[in-house]
Amino acid sequence: MREADITPLGDAALVVRSPLARELLADLAARPLPGVREVVPALDVLTVLYDPLSMAGESLAAGLGARLARLHPEQDGTGRTHVLPVTFGGPDLGWCAGQAGLSEPEFVAALCAVRLTVAFLGFTPGFAFLTGLPERLRMPRLSAPRERVPAGSVALGGPWAGVYPSETPGGWRLVGRTDAVLFDLARPQPVLWRAGDRVRFAVADA
Repeated sequence: MREADITPLGDAALVVRSPLARELLADLAARPLPGVREVVPALDVLTVLYDPLSMAGESLAAGLGARLARLHPEQDGTGRTHVLPVTFGGPDLGWCAGQAGLSEPEFVAALCAVRLTVAFLGFTPGFAFLTGLPERLRMPRLSAPRERVPAGSVALGGPWAGVYPSETPGGWRLVGRTDAVLFDLARPQPVLWRAGDRVRFAVADA
């Protein structure tokens, strides 16, 4: 496995690039390292923010490297699984099915059979970049983004799947919608999911 690359980002953060970034994130959540203030995940990358008055960057880098050396690729995942009921029939569903060489029902069945993983959050509060699409279901983005994408839209863009938590502009292909609430400030945990969680789409009851 490729070794980790740990580099400084200013005087109070380290950037960890590793195929085991997601496993390290879970490990740090379970066993926090002293001095670490926050860990921000991206795809195969963690940005580790720390208190430079209580921890030297070199010591933290050594600690992170030692943690990584003991980790193994996640086999079945330790995150939660979210099953999102989806009403398929978005404006791009037919186009996507044709692109994949499938009928619409076949395309929906193939998409619902995929177990996706939350790679990281971004773009807008509650939006998750879902990874794990097979090549056949990866759709090119629109050449020109829509000015308004309704909240709850289930979308495909490049290697990613996603769900729009709120109405925003967007350039991904829309294949359905869900009533799942992805971001709610009234909840103790406003964001439904976190990096490492698993996600499956399911056909909503009529």
